[in-house]
Amino acid sequence: MLNDKVAIVTGAASGIGRAIALSYAGAGARVVVSDTDTAGGEETVALVRRAGGDAIFAAADVSVPGDCSGLVERTVGAYGRLDIACNNAGIGGELAPTADYPLDAWNRVIAVNLSGVFHCMRSQIRAMLKGGGGAIVNMASILGTVGFANAPAYTAAKHGVLGLTKAAAQEYAAQGIRINAVGPAFIHTPMIERLESDPAALAALVAMHPIGRLGRPEEVAALVTWLSSPAASFATGAYYPIDGGYLAR
Repeated sequence: MLNDKVAIVTGAASGIGRAIALSYAGAGARVVVSDTDTAGGEETVALVRRAGGDAIFAAADVSVPGDCSGLVERTVGAYGRLDIACNNAGIGGELAPTADYPLDAWNRVIAVNLSGVFHCMRSQIRAMLKGGGGAIVNMASILGTVGFANAPAYTAAKHGVLGLTKAAAQEYAAQGIRINAVGPAFIHTPMIERLESDPAALAALVAMHPIGRLGRPEEVAALVTWLSSPAASFATGAYYPIDGGYLAR
């Protein structure tokens, strides 16, 4: 499905990002795994290679514009072009009411979760234009469309990712670049696994999903891989929740 394509995945040292990297490689893509966590990123690369895929690691902090442009340059230098990008890197941030939210925490969440997507897209789009097109998938959230008390920074950032996705999709559709966003609900990742020591909190999260469980990274990865493939050739500027019924409540 992605044979001979070249893909970047940010935030790919664990969780959803790792699952996307493995899914891309399993579909035939050559993958540049990126994260600030070098050890985790190298482990993802090893998993890809162990499964017979082709991957390299490139460290990048998406909140730093130069890291984002350098990531694309490294990709093109290694593989000759860029066809696919999944801007998955993100942080949860602190939990606090809006009036009490720490300014440094606000700035950090916006820098990574929103500005990081923008910085990456600027360089990715330029490379894709030179190559004749491509596909970008931005990782939003269910909180890209609804609110969540005590998470004002995360909610604002993910709403912003949707707006950015829609604007850029309109700008580059005629030039062969498709840009979509995916909105997971609560997915069983290392971030959520920390709640396992609090069964009541975990049960409350599960109860928010009519399907009766949390999602799996591989389920999100399957949707992202489809959106990145020629099978989704008419899909652009859209938001695709994968939420176990969360938004249907």
